[in-house]
Amino acid sequence: MSSIKKQAYINFFIFFGIVATLFFLSRYAFYRIDLTSEKRYTLSPATKELVRKLDDIVYIKIYLDGDLPAGYKRLKRETKEILDEFKIFARENIEYEFINPSENQNEADRISLYKQLMKKGLEPVTISESEKESVSQKTIFPGAIATYRSKEFPLQLLKTQVGTVQEVVLNNSIEGLEYEISNVIRKLTRKSSERIALLDGQKELDEIWTRDFVKSLQEYYQVERVKLNQQFDALKNYQALIVAKPDSMFDDKDKFAIDQFVMKGGKVLWLLDPVYAEMDSLQKSPITYGVQNPLNLEDMLFVYGVRLNNNLVMDIQAAPIPMITGMMGNVPQRSLLPWYYFPLSPPKINHPIVNNLNAVKFQFASQLDTLTTKGIRKTVLLSSSEYSRVVNVPVKISLDLLRQKPVQEQYNKSFIPLAVLLEGNFTSCFKNRLPKAITQDPAIGFKELSVESKMIIISDGDVVRNQISKNSSEAYPLGFDRFSGETFGNKNFLLNCVNYLLDESGLIAVRSREIKLRMLDKTRIENEKLFWQILNVISPLLIIVTFGLIMFFIRKRKFSV
Repeated sequence: MSSIKKQAYINFFIFFGIVATLFFLSRYAFYRIDLTSEKRYTLSPATKELVRKLDDIVYIKIYLDGDLPAGYKRLKRETKEILDEFKIFARENIEYEFINPSENQNEADRISLYKQLMKKGLEPVTISESEKESVSQKTIFPGAIATYRSKEFPLQLLKTQVGTVQEVVLNNSIEGLEYEISNVIRKLTRKSSERIALLDGQKELDEIWTRDFVKSLQEYYQVERVKLNQQFDALKNYQALIVAKPDSMFDDKDKFAIDQFVMKGGKVLWLLDPVYAEMDSLQKSPITYGVQNPLNLEDMLFVYGVRLNNNLVMDIQAAPIPMITGMMGNVPQRSLLPWYYFPLSPPKINHPIVNNLNAVKFQFASQLDTLTTKGIRKTVLLSSSEYSRVVNVPVKISLDLLRQKPVQEQYNKSFIPLAVLLEGNFTSCFKNRLPKAITQDPAIGFKELSVESKMIIISDGDVVRNQISKNSSEAYPLGFDRFSGETFGNKNFLLNCVNYLLDESGLIAVRSREIKLRMLDKTRIENEKLFWQILNVISPLLIIVTFGLIMFFIRKRKFSV
């Protein structure tokens, strides 16, 4: 055997040995490189930690299979890829399958399955497809059901957004896949829940008006209605407090209880109406008035870093309400017209609480001002549009506004804050105001500076209010408008607020992930279609021919001697 052949065999066996060794080691060690600029296939540390702790199988049935439009095929592919990434870190504790809910040819059985999926919480999407001279409709379920032991939760993969084109909706849904899947796993596997106090006793919203929000919260936390009753330690066993549209003044003892709750690390979600104005009044009369709604909380929030203003925000970008615009015989004709006292606020910043959210609907909201406060970081989460204004109270509110075209010169204020996040070390509003007998009482444990904490102030109590059906008093989902049929982002926004206030794992930060939408230029495609077709057909042939000619001349030169 020649030395050249011998060396070739040695090189072959060395190469084979290296490959076999790497293959063997890959069974025990995993590593991959994410070359995408957004790191779209790299899970966050919080997600990895969550799935590594799984002690049993989470089984996910994804009802997104079959003959799908291109955008939904992309959503399916991205869902599969991220679930494969989950499986790697969960070892054997995550399993999934894709199911086509429309594959059954029996119409009755197919409709029965649709009803079961909707009952479990999945929302169907109806799409139209053109076939020659006819148009057919297809129902798909871009969602999943996740099961862990005896519990199951729905997982909606497609996040619809009012006024957003389909490509952007799909892209935003793909951006949120890691968070949505992680969130469902967290709900399925959490063993103990933080306790949330829903304040009662200050004429807050009745149970029926907060029913859907509380029901959604109870998937994560223990929620209880709590009366302070002037007890300074009434909140000691709770991690968060929700103050939902109080309608009477707080006395100093109740304020002290809330203040010391904050000083000891308690989180608060404030949903307040600085101005009293209600649509119910306009159902009885075409005119009502917005008046000041004193709560005796203004000084406390001022010390924390926010000022409540006694005014109402009006916005050209507003939610519609029904209005009688004519008669057809004896039947009144109703139209949906924008009601400028109901601002619509789509998120304008990239923050975990509001990223990829639908527009949030406000009703008679007021302006918030952020103040320079030592040790407090402030983030404006939601604001009005660039065409808005404020009107000071008392103000006459008339339905005649619906018939008037807005004078744009009057709507000359932009981005008025409506929801603000405060984070840091808060100063007690009772600092230097109490006698030593109270501040030095060990049973009270007065603190004048808080530990690191958070709170969110929203200048509208109705943002948490769900609509109810006329006849059965059944609560509609929070954010759903029965007049327009649209679903606004109120529920997800408020759930994100509470999750952010209580989230210690950083999981909600995954919501800030952004995947760039690289859409094709349709006009350029149409104009340059022939060029790119020719280039794609001829260029591979030219490359092969060129490579062949180069190899031919190299061999000819090598063996011509």
